[in-house]
Amino acid sequence: MLHQLIDPILQAIRDGVAAWGYPAVVVMMAIESANIPLPSEAIMPTAGILVQQSKMNIHLAALAGAIGCLLGSIPSYFLGLYGGRPFLTKYGRWFLLKQKDLDLADKWVDRYGDLTFFICRMLPVVRTFISFPAGVLKAHFGMFCLFTFIGSLIWCYFLTWVGIKFGENMETFVTLWHRFDLAIVVLVIAGGAYYLYHHLKSD
Repeated sequence: MLHQLIDPILQAIRDGVAAWGYPAVVVMMAIESANIPLPSEAIMPTAGILVQQSKMNIHLAALAGAIGCLLGSIPSYFLGLYGGRPFLTKYGRWFLLKQKDLDLADKWVDRYGDLTFFICRMLPVVRTFISFPAGVLKAHFGMFCLFTFIGSLIWCYFLTWVGIKFGENMETFVTLWHRFDLAIVVLVIAGGAYYLYHHLKSD
């Protein structure tokens, strides 16, 4: 059932990249970075297959992907900054979020945030949604853009290389990669459960 829903989307991604090349990569990766889970694991490997067929250039493909990531991340960042922050300040108590939690998060971002956002740009699942909390936590915009671009460029090079390496046999890679996706999701859920336990216990 799930494959019946996902497979047409994946095929549309492949067809779009094959038909429109670099502009399609930019647009699709921008969508993926704007909190819309359009999988980069399908976009960039498709570009890699086209590189293998000498229809695209690996450097231009990775650059197009990184530019798309940056373009999609900026509105998501400002949405978090101007929308998410006031919302959490006013209604955060309903989510067991206190002002001291936001203050602590702000101090943490000042100290470690740039490196954290850089690393998150190279993690599946997390990378799609990281721009919004970066805005909520008031990450330094210039550094956020710089590390978003660099982290995304590394990610896009890797996935393009995967497309070159695996070619038309992407099912092998996808099967292995989904296990890593699941591990990330489990860690996020575990972190959320710990957060709830800690806050409920302290109350």
